[in-house]
Amino acid sequence: MNAPAPLLRRVLLQGRYETMAMLRNGEQLLIAVILPLMALVGLVITPLLDEFTGSRIDLAAPGVLALCTVSTALTGQGIATGFDRRYGVLRFLSTTPLGQNGLILGKVIAVLSVLAIQTVVISTAALLLGWQPEIAGILPALVQLILGAGAFTSLGLLIAGTVRPEATLAITNLLWVLLAAAGGILFPTASWPDVYEPAAQLLPSTALGDALRSALMHAEFNLTASIVLLAWTIVASLAAIRWFKWS
Repeated sequence: MNAPAPLLRRVLLQGRYETMAMLRNGEQLLIAVILPLMALVGLVITPLLDEFTGSRIDLAAPGVLALCTVSTALTGQGIATGFDRRYGVLRFLSTTPLGQNGLILGKVIAVLSVLAIQTVVISTAALLLGWQPEIAGILPALVQLILGAGAFTSLGLLIAGTVRPEATLAITNLLWVLLAAAGGILFPTASWPDVYEPAAQLLPSTALGDALRSALMHAEFNLTASIVLLAWTIVASLAAIRWFKWS
């Protein structure tokens, strides 16, 4: 009997499979790439951001990158995991040498891989539209993107592992719309009524949007936003571990 492949190889192969599955899915490509590109162009050619900044593209680009994170980590991975759970794929793979931990790591690799592609596509489009990010803020922005991916992947897995696939589809798509419109991603919370702004600062979407704007517009590392994202990652991960159902 042949011995199973080393754990790292198993995880990488699963990550590649998960990545290709996401990239071949037309609906997920729409949410992951097409809609963020449309949002980027829309924010640049309309006056929606004029009250916040003198440069529409400099404010729009970080927000759209944050939106990409929500698209892939929450909506994309949540839907994929929900339907894998329905059809018994999760239960089967969790009993193979890959194991539950290897399966989750493969999903994390897929999220980061797709997010890397999104970042290149959106950044290229933004640069063509005149974006001038702060070079010193690129590394902090990458750190924030990874933190955001962790927070929203945990939330996506929590939803996918606790409700029916149809409900996962509805919830994650609804959250995408709500967070994009009023979650502090595309529009700074300065546009919110003062009474709601403190609560808005606790949302992972607001934290990620603010963190990327701080990094790419002012070359600053937003520690408060990072703590919020890390807290959401820990809480959602613990909740997923406690209540996730593999079948």
